[in-house]
Amino acid sequence: MSLSNREIADVFERCADMLQIRGDNIHRVLSYRRAAESIRSLTRDLRVIANDGNLTDISYIGKTIAAKIDEMLDTGELEFYSKLKDEVPEGLVDIMCINGVGPKKAKLFWEQLDITSIDELRIAADGEKLAGLPGMGKKSQQKIIEGIEALARQTGRASIGDAKPAAQGILDLLLKLPEAQDGALAGSIRRGRETIGDVDILIAADESGPIMQRFVTMENVSRALGHGPTKSSVELLSGLQVDLRVLPKARWGTALCYFTGSLAHNVKMRQIALDHGLSLNEHALSPVDENKTIIEAADKILCDSEEKVYETLGLQYVPPELREDSGEIEAARAHRLPRLIKRADIVADLHMHTTWSDGKNTIREMVEACLKRGHQYIVITDHSRSLGIANGLSVERLLAQAEEVRQINNEMGETIQVLAGTEMDIKADGSLDYPDDVLAQLDFVIASLHSGLSQKRDQVTRRLLNAIRNPYVRMIGHPSARQFPNRDEVDADWDAVLAAAAEQHTILEINANPLRLDLKPELARLAKDSGVLLAINTDAHRVAHLDLMEFGIANGRRGWVEARHVVNTWSYERFRQWLHNIS
Repeated sequence: MSLSNREIADVFERCADMLQIRGDNIHRVLSYRRAAESIRSLTRDLRVIANDGNLTDISYIGKTIAAKIDEMLDTGELEFYSKLKDEVPEGLVDIMCINGVGPKKAKLFWEQLDITSIDELRIAADGEKLAGLPGMGKKSQQKIIEGIEALARQTGRASIGDAKPAAQGILDLLLKLPEAQDGALAGSIRRGRETIGDVDILIAADESGPIMQRFVTMENVSRALGHGPTKSSVELLSGLQVDLRVLPKARWGTALCYFTGSLAHNVKMRQIALDHGLSLNEHALSPVDENKTIIEAADKILCDSEEKVYETLGLQYVPPELREDSGEIEAARAHRLPRLIKRADIVADLHMHTTWSDGKNTIREMVEACLKRGHQYIVITDHSRSLGIANGLSVERLLAQAEEVRQINNEMGETIQVLAGTEMDIKADGSLDYPDDVLAQLDFVIASLHSGLSQKRDQVTRRLLNAIRNPYVRMIGHPSARQFPNRDEVDADWDAVLAAAAEQHTILEINANPLRLDLKPELARLAKDSGVLLAINTDAHRVAHLDLMEFGIANGRRGWVEARHVVNTWSYERFRQWLHNIS
């Protein structure tokens, strides 16, 4: 049995989980977990690397782990893993996928109630058998039930943050071939969806053979699922499925429209086409008779661009991010679509972290990286003192950091403005992590939810409203606190939150990290319609994260957001004046 990179990484990940449940040394646990991460990031087949004798050249792969990889490549099994499964029930690893359940709780359920599966855990929770366990109660029991329900809703889709770079790399590779005339990502990636199923790629070319051959033989392909003259499908080493279609340039517009979707948008487009006496599919617009039957002898309308498709149907061009049947067709018919925000509109980033808390780069490194990206101004916003897991800053450290920020700002002159701020925790009881007299010494204050995320709606809403109404809080960071794939958004009265934010001129963030994308598009659209100020920020914890801005832009565009709704499209002079006026 030939194991893929992904399958070998999964074995090491499960070994790490079982070792942690068993109580092994954390360094031993991490050795397996890091090995799994390194293998997942590979773009080459492990078998090829092993045949070359280069396994130990991979990060975190030493001789012991390399020997285990060789064993799995040779036999399809790992004896060490089999022995672990005899000691630790494998179902406990599945239980750890439930949000809020770590190795200690999984072990507790096993030892106290002989629970070794999610189904057994759900039965025990429904029977109120968990509440009496050490460290548990009725609230903890309810959280387990909610975590199981959330896990059941997961679809197995990939984060756009993982899928898009992989897909873009393939597209760039294929566009280098002399036969390729044009190319694009389609499907949910092009629409900017938070999660992705299969990846769709389109290439325009007269000759498809060389393109298809290159596609199915890429180094990061685990197996070819199909190989034809116009369509091929592969599974990558990461497990992601990619579908490639090659078509003539003359049919590019209708094909790109069709394969971008969404299904609901396409259905409406086809109906509009019929209203114009045409049938629309991925190939062309074809005249139809009074019975809506295609007139085979009639000339088809070929569209080499999407703009031509929409123009033929009397519609304004609809940007891909809006194609979800959420009013865009009606707006396009009236030529009233918004002028969506673009990456070039962003001139600042108001949320980032440094080595002062849990970031990986210094203040100066972040400043210089932002300068290279064309930012006019930024705010340094490290975590506050209650977030101990993120090395949150005490009052003394916060003020010392502010002094360093201002010193660096002076050194930068007019090239970029650097402001001193904080991402302050909104604590579980609704209070804020720093007193007002400390906040008054900062240039910009973010307040965010990091704990108490399972509280009831009235509690969460009160906490958000308390932060919004604080005279020094300028922005609420990642307002719903959602994280993919395990954490749903908090339960809050968003009508009340948006009304307060509009009244108090408090910014709500669209967090660009693909694991958050928070506010979600629906809330972002409602917020801007309610007169709430928005900001699109990276929440960068390292220099590379500054390039996540594109995901926040796409998320904003999906929410019909324009540059005029977004604070960090303002010039520094306008931003500074706004801060002064609301102080």
